[in-house]
Formats: sequence, C-alpha cells, structure tokens
Amino acid sequence: MVTRRSWIGWQFVAPFLAVFALVFLAPIAYSAYLSLYRTKLIGGTSFVGAQNYTKALHDPQFWSAVGRVSLFLIVQVPIMLLLALLIALAIDSGRLYGAAFFRISIFLPYAVPAVVATLMWGFMYGSQFGLIRNLNEWFGVTLPDPLAPNLVLAAIGNITTWEFVGYNMIILYAALRVVDPSLYEAAAIDGAGQFRIIRAIKLPALRGPLLITTMFSIIGSFQLFTEPVVLRTIAPNAILTYFTPNYYAWQLSVGGQQFNYSATVAVVMGLLTMLVAYLVQARAVRKAV
Repeated sequence: MVTRRSWIGWQFVAPFLAVFALVFLAPIAYSAYLSLYRTKLIGGTSFVGAQNYTKALHDPQFWSAVGRVSLFLIVQVPIMLLLALLIALAIDSGRLYGAAFFRISIFLPYAVPAVVATLMWGFMYGSQFGLIRNLNEWFGVTLPDPLAPNLVLAAIGNITTWEFVGYNMIILYAALRVVDPSLYEAAAIDGAGQFRIIRAIKLPALRGPLLITTMFSIIGSFQLFTEPVVLRTIAPNAILTYFTPNYYAWQLSVGGQQFNYSATVAVVMGLLTMLVAYLVQARAVRKAV
C-alpha cells in the first residue's frame, strides 16, 4: 500500500515533468552537446571538447556584448524598479484620484508585443522621419539623435522601461494589498506619518517581491534581443551584430552558420546569468537574515 500510494504522487506530476524535460532540459542538453563539436565544410563534424569554450572566453565581441548588457542592467533596472515602486506606493496610498485608471494605464504597455513597442518607439525616435524630426522642424532646433551609436542603448532602455514598469508595479502593488490594514491603523494611532509607515511597514513587506522583480529584470537584461533586432532595421550603423550576447549567438547561427559556436555562446551566457542571479539572491537573503 505504501508503494502504491507513493506512485500516485508521481502520476500527478508526470505530465509536468514530461513537458519540462521536453521543452527545457532537452534543448539545454542538446545545446551543451553541440558546443562540444565543430563543423567544417571540409572535414565534417569533429569533437573538440572545450575548445569552443576557450574561444568564447577569449572572444572580444562576446565580452563587448556582455559588457553592454551589464551596463544596461546596472542603469536601467534600478530606474525601472524605482519607478515601479513609487507608482505602486502612490496607488496603494489611497490618495491618488483615479487610481484604477492609472493602474490599468501603466500596466497596459506590458500587453503590447515587444516588436510592436520597438517599432512604435523606433519611428518616434527617427530623426529623418519621426517625432524627433518633427520637433526639430517645429521649434527650429537640432535634438540629439536617440538612434545614434552613443545613445541607442539608452533608447532601448527607455523602451524596455516603458514596457515592463507596469508589470513590476503590479507585482509590488499586489504585495501591498495583502498587508494587514490593522498595521496601518496601529501606526496611525501611534502618530506615524505616511513616510514612517512606508519605511516601517510597506518597504519591509516588499522585500520579497522586490527580490523577485530584481531577479526577473536581471534575467531579462541578459536576454535582451528583440529590441536591438528590430531597431537594427532602422539604425544599422548603431547596432552591431554583436550588440547583445543573444543577438550575437543568433547572428552566428543564422547568419554565419556557426551552430556549434553559437550554442557555446548561449551556454556560457546561460551560466553567467545563473551566476549573477544566484549572487544577487544570496546577498539579498544574507541581508534579510
């Protein structure tokens, strides 16, 4: 009876495990397998062991892409999460007129597909055909080109912030809504003001959700792909084929037919993302303890 009962649990989780193995574990295993080989026009496919990984670790284009997304993460993620936090606190305060309207309006960009959002912002950025050109003509000025090589990363950061600040706001706002109202009442009786309540009650309640949104944002930053790919059609001189690691891996595979090295770049980037996410989580947990 004990043995039969133990198999019942496995039967419930078997469908999930099968899908998980098929769509998650199998691609990772296949990518790792490809990274150990090298295919040449003359000589065919041969086993090279860690040579592809050695090449990736000494590849200046790969590390340039990693540095670019790291800078993007360090600047864009704190700005986005701070905006999401301020908006969530404002809506939860109960003093914002039309809070439901603002909540839906700020979340709405998340429902816009990334390709559509990038195209929309890309045409607004255009200095030859878009909003920037119109502003230059209307006011007789020459505004900086957002799609210039030195500004395009900031332009992409603006797009992703517009897309995801509402998503993070909803997570933080939902966490605030489950805080026991009696805590606010007790604080008010003790004479605590709004800023004291935020610092002593709301921010501690958001510690877990802030960690989750930070983790998601870190992973999303290292996976940056759609925005550069779409904007490259508008600003080909500003976005290189190795602008981000994912874009670099895609170009190696689709454009260069270097499937084995592309898989290697993907595996290295996956391991690097896991390492950074783990270090951030470990530091956050250590501080909480």
